[in-house]
Amino acid sequence: MARLPDTDGTGEIAHRVRARRGGALRPLDRMLLHSPQLADGWNTLLGAIRGRLRLPCDIRELVILRIAVLNRAGYEWTAHEPEARRAGLSDADLAELRRERPDFDERRRRVIAYTDAMTRDVQVPAESFDALRDHFTDAELVELTATVAAYNMVSRFLVALDVQERPLAATAVPSEEVDQ
Repeated sequence: MARLPDTDGTGEIAHRVRARRGGALRPLDRMLLHSPQLADGWNTLLGAIRGRLRLPCDIRELVILRIAVLNRAGYEWTAHEPEARRAGLSDADLAELRRERPDFDERRRRVIAYTDAMTRDVQVPAESFDALRDHFTDAELVELTATVAAYNMVSRFLVALDVQERPLAATAVPSEEVDQ
């Protein structure tokens, strides 16, 4: 059970969050909407990370799931596993992410090393960053870094407030808000 009660998600900001989510609020959104201005900024930032960057989707989801493992954020894993599969991650990839030292190709190993360093130590050794230069543009390196940082924020928020996933049907758009 979450440490705070759900909010009902009314108003323009809740409407924008629902629009990004395809019509339904998730438990994370219901926590964030205790502070509508925070929810609005969060929605904008995560909307950009999830839908407007050059960083390949498989790398984004690899990073998100790795952070879920490192930070013991079950909600985050559950929410992103289907997206990771759509992005091309296999059962074997998902199992590997749960290992202490995942065994991937060179590019993914370097991404995991970078993610682990940012998540566990905050400071990233120069060699970990430099190893990514052969695989990513400067813009993609910025996007990778922002993705790791943002999803550490997400997982820590979820874990601290003990937010749990529940069926999406329970978070459908209230009828009075449809088409407004």
